[in-house]
Amino acid sequence: MATTAEYDVMMVPEEAERSEEEREREAESCKEKGNLFYAKKDYNSAYNYYTKAIDWSRKNASYYGNRAATLIMLNKYREALEDAQQSVRLDDTFVKGHQREGKCHLSLGNAMAATRCFQKVVELEPKNEQVGQELKNAAAVLDYERIAETDFEKRDFRKVVFCMDRSLELAPACHRFKILKAECLALLGRYPDAQSVASDILRMDSTNADALYVRGLCLYYEDCIEKAVQFFVQALKMAPDHQKARVACRNAKALKAKKDEGNQAFKDGNYDLAHRLYSEALGIDPNNIKTNAKLYCNRGTVNAKLKKLNEAIEDCTNAIKLDDTYIKAYLRRAQCYTDTELYEEAVRDYEKVYQTESTKEHKQLLKNSQLELKKSKRKDYYKILGVNKNASEDEIKKAYRKRALMHHPDRHSAATAEVQKEEEKKFKEVGEAFTILSDSKKKARYDSGQDLEEDGSNMGDFDANNIFKAFFSGPGGYSFEASGPGNFFFQFG
Repeated sequence: MATTAEYDVMMVPEEAERSEEEREREAESCKEKGNLFYAKKDYNSAYNYYTKAIDWSRKNASYYGNRAATLIMLNKYREALEDAQQSVRLDDTFVKGHQREGKCHLSLGNAMAATRCFQKVVELEPKNEQVGQELKNAAAVLDYERIAETDFEKRDFRKVVFCMDRSLELAPACHRFKILKAECLALLGRYPDAQSVASDILRMDSTNADALYVRGLCLYYEDCIEKAVQFFVQALKMAPDHQKARVACRNAKALKAKKDEGNQAFKDGNYDLAHRLYSEALGIDPNNIKTNAKLYCNRGTVNAKLKKLNEAIEDCTNAIKLDDTYIKAYLRRAQCYTDTELYEEAVRDYEKVYQTESTKEHKQLLKNSQLELKKSKRKDYYKILGVNKNASEDEIKKAYRKRALMHHPDRHSAATAEVQKEEEKKFKEVGEAFTILSDSKKKARYDSGQDLEEDGSNMGDFDANNIFKAFFSGPGGYSFEASGPGNFFFQFG
């Protein structure tokens, strides 16, 4: 068996330990190279050389300070803060270290800590002009924070967004400001903007509970409740004490359950129960605009089924106030307007729908509504005779007989001139209505909304008395006889 003596063993000579003086020279050389790259704005190379300098000499404050400056330029404020803090631990009189620490605190949104650092700079270097502006910036951020807190309580979310935008100009790496801005954007209905902010944070920190909460909030307000709950649950896993996520999760689950119950009651034809459930759902979260718009529209549909058309119109109007792009609410309200003979309002709604979605179906609905409006501006012959639009020929004749005798001028010969004039007008309208509705062709044209003048029917020239005489002529005719002043009775042959 071979022994170790039979092999030549290659030994790697160890590098001789550098002296302190040599290590300092190497460190300074790396620092100078780092400075050159920093001046050329090649911050990654500068960072590498400053790191080598620190490796050679870990007790030099300026090396940490320089690397902090480089990290600031690379927008790596948290790492820069650690280096800046290490630099002032090594040398509490290192002005640039305190100033860079302050910049990092401010960029990260800790304006109070930044103020303390800048005040230390003033103590060490009273004539430092730059730090004066830094102190003003920190004070401005503190002011914006106070204003935003007050305005959030007042639900003035637009102003909060404004304050956060101004703060982020001075504290660009502050996640807290970004989250507050995103939350307010969501509350303002600007969901894509809010999601963009939250997503940017999650790309850097996938476990950020606040960003997960905002993502969930956007989905919740966009009526994607099941997905929203998933984000709220994830946020609570990251931060079990996250109160906003907890409340939002509870509201989302309650809202979905109540809405689903209302939908089921409606499908079952239990409209009273559906109305109650939709009303209860509307009380869960007034901030959920999109879901509440649907709930109002659903309740409006229930009210229409219950023949409560005015309440249905009010519900649809509330839905549209919350979401002015909600086509279904416009269509429902337009139908209710039509059913209550508010044709001009119905036309306006159908016009809005057709402008938004120019489909054949919507075009036909608009055309039908315009026709109903046109028809409504004419005399309503059915109403004049007191019959419905499906009245038979016999019903129309009976109605004419009744109304013609009721308004005949001879019956009111003893009345005042004003009453006589009014009754004569009504008598003429009754005759006009009978002339149209008793003629199948004219009735069809009238029902379809066509102009009767086009077929030669000039209603201004006809004589109501001739219609009356023709109707009552022959066996079973009539006469009016006075039985005393102002009293008449009808006598039929």
